[in-house]
Amino acid sequence: MATITLGGKPTNTIGQLPTNGSTAPTFSLTSSELKSISNKDFTAKVIVLNIFPSIDTPVCATSVRRFNSEAANHPNTTVLCISADLPFAHKRFCEIEGINNVVALSTFRSPEFGKDYGVLITEGPLKGLLARAIVIIDTESKVCYSELVGEIGSDPNFEAALKAVTSCGG
Repeated sequence: MATITLGGKPTNTIGQLPTNGSTAPTFSLTSSELKSISNKDFTAKVIVLNIFPSIDTPVCATSVRRFNSEAANHPNTTVLCISADLPFAHKRFCEIEGINNVVALSTFRSPEFGKDYGVLITEGPLKGLLARAIVIIDTESKVCYSELVGEIGSDPNFEAALKAVTSCGG
């Protein structure tokens, strides 16, 4: 269990983020086209998991926009933007915003993702949603960077994550 905050009030997640050097847990999530997408689909690329509570919040939307603009600078990298939002919400947001350099994925068919990655919020008003986190997986399926953002309303450390993308081979 990890403790994060929401507006300064402590809340918990289940488990812990995968540690650097560990093998990334396999997952299958749902795309905006209602297809199952697995991390195994991107084995030849560095994978950035941009995990967040909801696409319909300003901080989450900002992270998707930022990684969308940065992804074009890293051709050997795939950015997966992951939340519990329905695929329809992801599709709407990406179409309105002109987002086309990331893959939006929903956990609505795969609640085990939050448990496997230690990001499922277990209490408080956001119980059942995902905490804000970044996990970067190299081409060998090893975690090479992870960050659980301590305050849900704060941005991840974009600069550290992007530096890690480069050092992980992306």
